[in-house]
Amino acid sequence: MNPFELKTKKPEDYFQSLTDVYPTPYDKNAVSPYTKTRIILATGAEYEATWFSHQSARQIADSDLRRDLAAIRYVEKQQQQTNANFKPVDESALETTISYEQLAVDLTAEMAQKETNFAVKKALDFALLEDFDHLYRYSDLLDMDDGVHAERLVGGYTEIMPARPTFAHHRHPYDNVKNPIKNYENNTQTILNTMIITAAEQQTMNYYMNLAAFYKNDRGRKLFEEISFVEEEHVTQYGALIDVSGEFLERALWHEYAEAYVYWSNYQTETDERLKKYWEKNFETEVSHLQAVRELVKKYLKKEYDEVITSPVFPEPLSLHENVDYVRKILSETVQYTGDMDDYSLVDKLPNDHRFFTFNNAINTPISKESGHKVIEDYIADMGKDYRYERAPHPIESMRKNTSDNVTVGVKKGAAKSTDFTPLNQVG
Repeated sequence: MNPFELKTKKPEDYFQSLTDVYPTPYDKNAVSPYTKTRIILATGAEYEATWFSHQSARQIADSDLRRDLAAIRYVEKQQQQTNANFKPVDESALETTISYEQLAVDLTAEMAQKETNFAVKKALDFALLEDFDHLYRYSDLLDMDDGVHAERLVGGYTEIMPARPTFAHHRHPYDNVKNPIKNYENNTQTILNTMIITAAEQQTMNYYMNLAAFYKNDRGRKLFEEISFVEEEHVTQYGALIDVSGEFLERALWHEYAEAYVYWSNYQTETDERLKKYWEKNFETEVSHLQAVRELVKKYLKKEYDEVITSPVFPEPLSLHENVDYVRKILSETVQYTGDMDDYSLVDKLPNDHRFFTFNNAINTPISKESGHKVIEDYIADMGKDYRYERAPHPIESMRKNTSDNVTVGVKKGAAKSTDFTPLNQVG
């Protein structure tokens, strides 16, 4: 499908009443976990679009152009708010967090398996293990604080077990910055992947940062605080991959295209009929934004849309589904890797004075007080062993013990065996 070929209306024709912005929430006990993750994904795409629009508008002086952007942005805000309001009152913030992390795991795995740019695929695979570990730490907190087993919330589709431990996630900021892709070197799927994963992680960082101050106990506050810093690293990594060339209106066109793709993908893959109709409606709305920005590109840059988006036909829909085998594979191959400037390096091969070790030691001293570690140790002290949902023994032998939290993998040399990131010509 080429969304530019569809007929549409003006953005102002899609203004909603405040009543319409507050939909009937889903039933948290009956809804598919992937319906919840699709809602979070769409909310993040809208947040990224409105944030980009605000930042862009502050850099231009043409008030007619700013008014056009404001009209589109207001509809985007209404869409974002409506998406967020599907969450029911009886779903706790921590239960919602489990859905955030399931989205992070299965979205990242889905993108990585379709990615044809090796640098982007490595970034996805690398952060995948950290979000997978976050799911485990939050799940133990959820059971400890509320007596809720997260395996029910994820529908049994996503395993819950330790990965690269949270204390190993803290890297010097230099090592989170990667080289940007370039449009002429990459296909539409790669460009969409970098934009959508950045939006998803940006929303997650904001959610955890804001929630940290409102959680009901210090243990949870500290865990949300720590993981929000890790999400900052992920946003830096993914955001650095995005193509930085072109005028802001060209990038705005890509933003609208990415949003339209998210809604179209949600419509194509949704199993809830009510939400399926909602995604269709929002896709039509996004097409109106896409067409409006296309006209702005033509007016101000004297360019046609296909000079900016040279392959405008959507790739296959973005599908959220089970990725157990893929996650296990990446875990077994790359758990001992860390960021190292533009690339990633095996911890075992880093010099002892590498900034990863010095920075990590400064952040995590003493290890007994590191929040991610303490949550698991507290749970084990209460229950005798940690909370997991595993379909088979853990792929890392040193992480199979469930009566203590591993504090060496990902930081200490030789703590686990890792091979390397699988070259693209050997994937699949």
